[in-house]
Amino acid sequence: MKQKEITQLSDADLKGKISLFEEQLGKMKVSHTVTPMENPLQIRSLRKTVARLHTELTKRNAQA
Repeated sequence: MKQKEITQLSDADLKGKISLFEEQLGKMKVSHTVTPMENPLQIRSLRKTVARLHTELTKRNAQA
């Protein structure tokens, strides 16, 4: 997700996306451990997306 898309999400959507992406990240890590993925950089991009979502949520909580 791009930062522009993230800023347009509501707080509830952010929390939902965080839980969804963290679940996907966990599954990707386990599957990569069992059988190496063709493109392991997907794990890195998903981890960065989760971090962006957490950063936006923290920023909103600090402003409130």
